[in-house]
Amino acid sequence: MVGSIEHPAPTPRAVRTADPEELRRVLADDLRVDRRRLFLTHGATEANAAVLQFLARRPRSGRRTCRVAWPEYPDLADTARWAGFRPTDAPGPAAVAVLSQPRNPEGDLWAPERLLRWAEAADQLLVDETFREFAGAPSLAGLLPTRLWLTGTFTKFYAGDDIRVGFLVAPENAVVEFAQYHALVLDRLANYSVASALAALRARPRIRREVERVLAPNRAAWTAAFPGEPVPVGPVAFDRRTGLDGDALARACLAASVLVCPGRLFGAPRGVRLGLTRRTFPRDLGAYLTVRDDRARRATGRTSRRSPSPSARRLRAGTDRGRGGPA
Repeated sequence: MVGSIEHPAPTPRAVRTADPEELRRVLADDLRVDRRRLFLTHGATEANAAVLQFLARRPRSGRRTCRVAWPEYPDLADTARWAGFRPTDAPGPAAVAVLSQPRNPEGDLWAPERLLRWAEAADQLLVDETFREFAGAPSLAGLLPTRLWLTGTFTKFYAGDDIRVGFLVAPENAVVEFAQYHALVLDRLANYSVASALAALRARPRIRREVERVLAPNRAAWTAAFPGEPVPVGPVAFDRRTGLDGDALARACLAASVLVCPGRLFGAPRGVRLGLTRRTFPRDLGAYLTVRDDRARRATGRTSRRSPSPSARRLRAGTDRGRGGPA
């Protein structure tokens, strides 16, 4: 949400008196876990890396596989690979399973029952809840107290890139050992970061209202353009029905001043990820659909241009009935 909303700045006094233990207590209470299980980091990326490197040094079964459900946030699989695991989407026993919730890049939220079935044969489960606040969903922290690792951050929902605060929740039976590891490899957070995170948590009701004011019309625009498709609850959506090479489509979009992320980065080369966090999204989505449909016509040999495309017409009709059409 950086560029779309602002988080509150802490007072000088709050910075001077910032207490990491207070932040741990507030976060643990919010997630409904024992404070001993919660550890502070400089972001979710650092938290995910710490968990995977910790697990890599203590394999219990001799397995080195990491189960992934493509498309998936690339840092999860890439970090697991760097730590010595072999990412795979094949079912069956695995040393660890990794999953983002809501999904990045699809923006959907799995039901706990589905998640448990998917991760049933994994010794350990790492869930990245970076986008959870966007969905207004409860944390999964209490789902599997003996083998679930959970991570989160202030950089997305709270627009807190400058806050530099993340956290992780360790399983009950790993707290003592992980605490020793955490003390050795991770640094103490800056006072400004701690104070900013506490201020952001106090301002959460106001921030939630501002986030929803941005996302509601953008989700409506997505629904108008893609009728029948699930409405993303996260701040991203994935267009997998293009049938086009995602890299080529992303380059064509870039040439038209539209930025999308190629699906190859997420393990799905025939799609692209779109971000829903900008106030200009309805207009930008219309520009994307124009480029996408033009590329599709070229790929099928139908080079005559039709304007607007069916998707763009649906988008315009939907937004015109709502809060105004795209610019």
